[in-house]
This record gives sequence, structure tokens and C-alpha cells, in this order.
Amino acid sequence: MLAGTGSDVGKSILAAAFCRIFRQDGYCPAPFKAQNMALNSYATPEGLEIGRAQAVQAEAAGIPCHTDMNPLLLKPQSDHTSQVVLNGKPIGNKDAYDYWRAPDYRKEVCDAFDRLAARFNPIVMEGAGSIAEINLKDRDLVNMSMARHAKADVILVGDIDRGGVFASVYGSIALQTPEDRQMIKGIIINKFRGDMRLFDEGRKLLEDICGVPVLGVVPYFKDIFIEEEDSVSLEKKQREIAEGKVNIAVVLLRHISNFTDFDTLERDPRVNLFYTNNTSDIQQADIIILPGTKATLDDLMELRRNGCAQAIQRAHREGKTVIGICGGYQMLGQTVEDPDGIEGNITRLPGLGLLPIQTKMTPEKTTRQVTFQFDGQPCQGYEIHQGVSDTDQAIIQADHCIGTYIHGFLDNAPVIEYLLKDKTVSLTSLKSYSEFKEEQYDKLADHVRHHVNIPKLYQILTDD
Repeated sequence: MLAGTGSDVGKSILAAAFCRIFRQDGYCPAPFKAQNMALNSYATPEGLEIGRAQAVQAEAAGIPCHTDMNPLLLKPQSDHTSQVVLNGKPIGNKDAYDYWRAPDYRKEVCDAFDRLAARFNPIVMEGAGSIAEINLKDRDLVNMSMARHAKADVILVGDIDRGGVFASVYGSIALQTPEDRQMIKGIIINKFRGDMRLFDEGRKLLEDICGVPVLGVVPYFKDIFIEEEDSVSLEKKQREIAEGKVNIAVVLLRHISNFTDFDTLERDPRVNLFYTNNTSDIQQADIIILPGTKATLDDLMELRRNGCAQAIQRAHREGKTVIGICGGYQMLGQTVEDPDGIEGNITRLPGLGLLPIQTKMTPEKTTRQVTFQFDGQPCQGYEIHQGVSDTDQAIIQADHCIGTYIHGFLDNAPVIEYLLKDKTVSLTSLKSYSEFKEEQYDKLADHVRHHVNIPKLYQILTDD
């Protein structure tokens, strides 16, 4: 188990690295995270829903993703409420206070782990947030209680980039019970910047005060691209228009989901993709994208309040291309209705009126992987959405406006070339997205191998 001193210390990326390393070394690994809180999710081959990070880790391991890899997923709908997805299917919404007092999902997550462990070895487990949240210890499903069930060797990950790494690592270990403390077999210091030799003494001091070996100090990297699901990573994205490139503005929604939809465009050298709710920047952009959202009506109301809706409409009238994906697609239609209060208290709003669709929110959720044709070529993606629109078309195109329920739509080369063909010179040498991702997983594995004592890790895993 890769456990953390806090959120965003790099557990998910390191888990993907170890999935790839174990696969390269001839094992059959699989990822596992008992409980995940994320708006970026993914549809399994069976049409069920899991956190995006576990889908990425499964890809690094070279296996299809499955709900047993993430049996419990919480999708925030507001500051206090989340949709609960159990074994890939939504089972209702819970207030945070009520969730922690709800029926315990311990049996379900443990059963999922046991099924996975019967098929794969090793299991690369990921904890959530900090392992030292002692006020929630009795209800913990994802950190040390899960490690106890799995009899896991725990590697504690600390983020040196945010400062205070000695206190956070030592404190995380010191606050454990004696039983749990014994399961922590190693420490990885992540996101190091600068001269590694300057931390030689720090490594020894950590080992002395914690009584646990430091397995590695992993430098911060910029030239390896792995999809991230945590909204914290969204804060690091580009926010400004750039000269000499095709400027693509992703409208920054309060409940934005599946922003990994734009990773392929973001790495295209012809493109400057940025996130904004600045009305001037939206109107200046060459292409405007309304992304997915976990709260379509609430975000649509906010777009009208902050002027973004009007800016998108004006840009469209001026000939700019507008794209809507999932919830963004619904917003581009004529109306969005929620008579049963599926999302909240807003029952009906007019859309931006750029596409000829009407949408009604329904309790049922659509989750499936899909193949489709675009510009005469085969493409693929997946759907995860609440609500039904009065058309069965996977993609609607009308007057330089495109709408689709398909996540991963913009990962397909035919789509990207269609969008950019009149704006730039085509770059036919770009790798396919699948080839690019495979290359990135290998680069990540090489990076971690170089900075983590892998033989020592194998020794820890086999000593028991």
C-alpha cells in the first residue's frame, strides 16, 4: 500500500509507476483503492463506473479496469453532498455527515479486494489523503484498516515540495497504533527539486527518528505526462491566451468533471489549451469547450450569472467553434429540466440554444464504453452521464458547434485534425494517444526505478 502524509503527495502516480514496474518484471499486478473521492471517473468494459486513477493504473498494469479495483466511489455534488457509487453503480446521494454515520461498506470493499487478490499478484493498493486523520479512524475504509485486512506492507509517501516533510512523515507514523506502525515498512520522499545530494543527511535523519528505511527520493518531473484525477492538479493548468497557437478555452466550471478529456489537446504543440471563466478570454479563443460537470443546472445558472453564457453565445455568432461534452453538451441545448430534483432545487433552465436538443434529468445513469465514426474514421470513448436528451445521436454538429456525451472524444486523432485543419498545418507525426500513454508509463517506471531502491522493496514484499 502506498499511503500518504496528505492529499496530492503523488500516491496515484507512484501506484501507476509500480503497476508498470511489476508488469515489466514479469508479475501480474492490479491496482486497488477501497474508497475514492473524485469527479474524474471512467466506464469499465462492463459499463460500470470507477475512479479515473484506478483506470489509469490498470492501463499501466496492462489489464482491463474493473470495479473491484475501486469498489466505493464518492462523486462530490456540492460542498456537503456526494453521489455514492458502490461496485460501479450509484446508490444515492449522501451528506458528508450522514455518510460517516451510514451503514458501513467495509464488507463490500474487503470482498472486492479479496476477489482481486485471487486473480492478480501483487496488488498495488492506494490510500486516501492522510493516514493520520485520527478523528475518522474508527470509520476508515481505505487506509490502515484496509492494509490490515490485506496484510499489506505500507510505504509512506511524503511530499517535500510543500514543506514540512520531516514533521509530516514522523507525525504520520507516530500517530499510528503500535499494530499499524509495524506495517509501515518504508518511506518515499516525493517531488524533490534541486540537488539530490543536499538531502543525503535528511534521509539519514528521517530513518533515525522514524526507525523506517527511506526507499527513495523521487525528483519532481515535468516531461512525463500521466492523467491525474485530483482537482488539485487542475489548479496547475494553464490560464492564459498565448500568441502563435490555436487558443482553446475550457470554461472553468465550479463542478467540472473528467478534465482528463483535454489531455491530448493540451500536449499538442499546435495548441494552447487553457482554463478560464474570464469572458474576454472566452471571446478571444479560437475554440471554446464546455466540459463535463457533476451539477449541470447549478453550473448553467452560474454561467448566466458570471456572463460566460453570453460570452460563449457572442463568440459563436462571430464564427468561433464551440464544443460541449457531457454536461457541457446538455448546456448547449434548448432546455435542461430536473422535475424530480435529481441534482438539486433548480427544476428548469434555458440552455445556450446552440444545439437542437432538450434534456431531462433522470435517476438512471448511463455508463458504457463506445465506438463511433467521425469524419469517416473509427474512434472510441466512453459515456458517464445523468440525464437523457431527445436524440439518440452520439454526436451532433450544427453551425460550427459540436455536442457529444462521449468522454475521450478529443483523444481521437480524426477529431483533433478536423478541429485544427483550417487553423494550423497538420502534424501527421504525432503518435496515437494509446502509443503516447504506453511511452509515458515506461518513462515513469524508468524514473521511479532510478530513484527508488527496487531490490529493497522486493525484499520487503518477500520477507513476510
